Amino acid sequence: MIEKMFENALWSSRFIIVFAVVFGLVGAVILFAVASIDIVVTAKYVITTYVTGAHPEKFHQDVVGGIIGAVDLYLIGVVMLLFSFGLYELFISDIDPAKDDSGGDNQLLAIHSLDQLKDKISKVIVMVLVVGFFQKVGHTDYNSALDMFYFALSITAISVGLYFLGKVGKKEPLKDNTK
Repeated sequence: MIEKMFENALWSSRFIIVFAVVFGLVGAVILFAVASIDIVVTAKYVITTYVTGAHPEKFHQDVVGGIIGAVDLYLIGVVMLLFSFGLYELFISDIDPAKDDSGGDNQLLAIHSLDQLKDKISKVIVMVLVVGFFQKVGHTDYNSALDMFYFALSITAISVGLYFLGKVGKKEPLKDNTK
């Protein structure tokens, strides 16, 4: 009887995950709000600049940097959403509204294992890093051919990395060698 009570208590303790789910959602909402405010601030900067006729020295870099920074925050918000949905589905229950009318899952948010959660989050985190890299690149001064070479090399490395990241998890169909 003590064993059964302990096991029930242990099983029910999984509901503590609700804290991570709720605060993950709160974090996502905050990130989406801050990113949206950044877009509004950037838009006001653009409008003010054009209305006053001023043209600051690094105007385009500032505008692109502001927008890319907002995209970065949106992507981190997506990580928080994926984290919240994944934890809820793994530890609490399937999310019924995510199922389509035929009973199938919406594959965008369907998470059935910790490995799937890790893979989805890691892919978004890589995109956050790529966006952050391009935001930094926009504010970099290139003073020599070596700087440009390093820039080209870094773009190539990111492209190759993204190519192989896209290949991970995709299995090649088996070839029929019986011919």
